[in-house]
Amino acid sequence: MARITFIQPDGTENAVEAEPGMTVMEAAVKNSVRGIAAECGGACACATCHVYVEEEWREATGQPEQMEEDMLDFAFDIRPSSRLSCQIKVTEALDGLKVRIPEKQF
Repeated sequence: MARITFIQPDGTENAVEAEPGMTVMEAAVKNSVRGIAAECGGACACATCHVYVEEEWREATGQPEQMEEDMLDFAFDIRPSSRLSCQIKVTEALDGLKVRIPEKQF
């Protein structure tokens, strides 16, 4: 299991347990994390699971592929740390991952 902490825009934190193989978005939806709508269900066809990956976790979560980058163009307030949580696969190496939820999603 990997512990993932979702940080809301107001600073409140919600730590959840995620099984390896699932995505960060699936962990958020399973645990009713506020701010992760996941309207496309993880098909990388929207930007409603947009998160900011904390600096110390950016290398571990990898770089977005072209399809993800194209979808991020539809998200609000894109930053270098922006990722779609549906595209981040949970592994044991992500135990302790922290992501921030943007102020606004679609």
